[in-house]
Amino acid sequence: MTEKVAVLLGGTSAERDVSLNSGAAVLAGLREAGVDAHPIDPKTYPVAQLKADGFDKVFIALHGRGGEDGTLQGLLEFLGLPYTGSGVMASALTMDKLRTKLLWQGSNLPVSPYVALNAEQLAQVDTDAIIKQLGLPLIVKPSSEGSSVGMSKVNVAADLLPALKEAFKHDTSVLVEKWLSGPEFTVAILGDEVLPSIRIQPAGVFYDYQAKYISDDTQYFCPSGLSDELESQIRALASAAYKAVGCQGWGRVDVMQDSNGQFYLLEVNTAPGMTNHSLVPMAARQHGLSFSQLVVKILALAD
Repeated sequence: MTEKVAVLLGGTSAERDVSLNSGAAVLAGLREAGVDAHPIDPKTYPVAQLKADGFDKVFIALHGRGGEDGTLQGLLEFLGLPYTGSGVMASALTMDKLRTKLLWQGSNLPVSPYVALNAEQLAQVDTDAIIKQLGLPLIVKPSSEGSSVGMSKVNVAADLLPALKEAFKHDTSVLVEKWLSGPEFTVAILGDEVLPSIRIQPAGVFYDYQAKYISDDTQYFCPSGLSDELESQIRALASAAYKAVGCQGWGRVDVMQDSNGQFYLLEVNTAPGMTNHSLVPMAARQHGLSFSQLVVKILALAD
């Protein structure tokens, strides 16, 4: 009997629009391969009803809170429905950039120098001490928001407090990180395979929401242009980072270089974007997989 597959898309997070686009692409790719796939938007459909409505498997194309943070995964575990991507623990952990960094540090994996702040500390924050510790420029980001929502680059001391206030509009925990001046890379992982790295060159200051999902000026290079030795190094680092936080199925690890060529881990995406601007499909193409073949393989990895 043919499996009935729910493609979860949309949802209620700040990344709803991106998720609608990802989900539509995934749906089309699965249907192209003959999969009996149906779009399901948790904003209007009670996910707890999936099993009763005859669904056998779930492809998660939701991004951010409520889809990528372990809560949905827990519900699907309770329902006994196989789903794509990482499990409850890894999904919850990697949604929190601070706790991901702490675990990587405990595993002796490289992360850029940072200061973590909670909302209670904002009123008496010593911005001069942070700048003395990390230098300028800085990057300020909410700890648990995706797609670069609420993120700012700080070039001068006077801009740090406004950047913190903006980040705290999106989360109760914020990271202030040393600015890394080298290029940004991303490495996709599919099952046990580490795909070719991609170098990202945004037209603006950094790889923000506009650069990720709207701008056609962002440039992507795959192959990334790294030497064979550095390509092996970045793939090994991404694999170690992915395994350290317990990820499975598929995902994407973001990495930056500093001006000396040293790699630093940024974050893991356990339900990466699948739009026409997205990176996992690009790496998969370089690896010899069409978009339809990619989504079918991701679905096959669901458990």
